[in-house]
Amino acid sequence: MRLPRWIFRGMLVCLCLSATAPAQEFRRLPVQEYVDKMKAGWIGQMAGVSWGFPTEFKFCGKIIPAEKVPRWKPAMVNNAFRQDDLYVEMTFLRTLEMHGLNASIRQAGIDFANSGYRLWWENEGCRRNLRRGIAPPDCSHPKFNPHGDGIGYQIQSDFSGLISPGLPARAVALGDVFGRVTNYGDGLYAGQFIGGMYAEAFFETDGVKIVEAGLKCIPEGSQYHECISDVLRWYEQNPTDWRRTWSQVEEKYQLNPRYNRCKSLLRGKFNIHAKLNGAYVVMGLLYGRRDIDRTIIIAMRCGQDSDCNPSSAAGVLCTTIGYEKLPERFVSALNPKSTFSHTPYTFPKLTEVCEMLARKIVVAEGGRIEKDGKGAEVFVMPVQVPKPGKLQRSWEPGPEAKSKFTEDVMARIKSR
Repeated sequence: MRLPRWIFRGMLVCLCLSATAPAQEFRRLPVQEYVDKMKAGWIGQMAGVSWGFPTEFKFCGKIIPAEKVPRWKPAMVNNAFRQDDLYVEMTFLRTLEMHGLNASIRQAGIDFANSGYRLWWENEGCRRNLRRGIAPPDCSHPKFNPHGDGIGYQIQSDFSGLISPGLPARAVALGDVFGRVTNYGDGLYAGQFIGGMYAEAFFETDGVKIVEAGLKCIPEGSQYHECISDVLRWYEQNPTDWRRTWSQVEEKYQLNPRYNRCKSLLRGKFNIHAKLNGAYVVMGLLYGRRDIDRTIIIAMRCGQDSDCNPSSAAGVLCTTIGYEKLPERFVSALNPKSTFSHTPYTFPKLTEVCEMLARKIVVAEGGRIEKDGKGAEVFVMPVQVPKPGKLQRSWEPGPEAKSKFTEDVMARIKSR
């Protein structure tokens, strides 16, 4: 019996499509290796912020002299338990732990409003707005908070990549929830960039490729994208002279008013813009050449927020290295019983929660958890191409969302 011609043609089209459609690509990461790298990412943050803390904002618009760099001592790592670089992002982790991966930006705002720790700049301004009833995303809109391009989410976004191994789209999505609570425009993109770098650091060790992966997570038309692209270009031109690149960054992103628009983030040479400080993060990562000490010291010596910047740079680098391969001096004195300020997390509890969330994210993003021939668990994750959000500029903001908390929600905000 002969098939009707239309059926034959339909079958032929299906065969052609199946033959030409690209197969889904996947990445594999043993769960044990994931945990090892994720733990190292947290240690990198802790070491970077603790080492740089004595220099924070003491050197603005100038390079820190080598003799002014503090000497690292193993016990210093425990200073990180009191640092806002870490405890703020753990508020976001706690929201995910308690309310699930689909926690809303509204819930994120409520939890942030109820935080009891000390804050500064856009973080403090946004929390004040939340406590006054201005709900996300308006709490960070330039109409209500002039600090949207600040460093807040840049230093609080590490968690988003550490729980999204090889999954930059999820890191971007987490930024759209938690980053919009505190930042707008370049300030938001800064954190999505950092999250994208962490996500890639589980699979890549080359600093340039890691930075390029982070750039894919943010709009090309943003000044933040332009700044990091400039640093990559200047690094290629001067691969051994980080001071030359520092001077180029200073000239364009500190002294040029076209790139320094938010005067509320400036006081003389003091500059807490995400762009400028993000450049210093990348400089540490690139010029550090996979050496932890050198990475931290270069990011620190660039000045300005000289504890936050080495924290981000070292966090990404240490993720590529793994906990078991970290120098003993960074982990030997770690206190496993100490809790991060205003959080329920010790270091072991923190990494336990991150593993739990990563397992859920891998599955939610279309991946799976398999067992290899020896019975060890392996994350199998689809290769993702992140889609950056719509371009926003703090100096040309779009309309606010007119979002307000209801009286019932305001009754749940206790820290006022």
